[in-house]
Amino acid sequence: MSFGDAVRAQLVQLGAALYDRGLTPGRTGNLSVRTEDEIMITPTNTCLGRLDPDRLAVTTVDGNHVGGDPPSKELVLHQALYRRHPTCTAVAHVHSTSAVAVSCLPGLSSDDALPPITPYYVMRVGRLPLVEYAPPGSAELSEEVSRAAERSRSVLMRNHGSLATAPSLESAVDAVEEIEETARLYLLLDGRSPGYLGEEAVAEVRRRFP
Repeated sequence: MSFGDAVRAQLVQLGAALYDRGLTPGRTGNLSVRTEDEIMITPTNTCLGRLDPDRLAVTTVDGNHVGGDPPSKELVLHQALYRRHPTCTAVAHVHSTSAVAVSCLPGLSSDDALPPITPYYVMRVGRLPLVEYAPPGSAELSEEVSRAAERSRSVLMRNHGSLATAPSLESAVDAVEEIEETARLYLLLDGRSPGYLGEEAVAEVRRRFP
């Protein structure tokens, strides 16, 4: 199944929005959408602020390149999330400053790297497993992301960035934006003995916004 102009335009628009807001600098980050048979992903070594809708890479779900420019080397991370969450149709991955900074800190929980500072983080992210560093695009990193994705639709990769899958590209982008904002708040609150949402508050948010 081919990807229509509207889908291509949305991916280009959201990529430009992420870049313009400084959430993934230079030639970093990648976005993808999928159908039952194919994945459309930003090409390798491409700036999200300067995407060409006609040059977006298209592969089979197994990764065989069938159209557009060569796909991002991090296609394997997108595939890992799609396999774990078959109802999701989009993935967003960014190298945003605060999230990367938090990923470098010692003592983070591998089950949930960030605390529930706001209800919006609970609603849009929920839980953020942390995976240890491995080279970008490597089979090792893909395997680690796949294991972490058993517990969540979002993942934080050490010294690298965040990754989220969702039923729509807008929702996937919302998730990585929320990760970045929560990471920024976490860094701002460091050393101030902040009060985070308690278990009851988190449970109530999840009940109201499943």
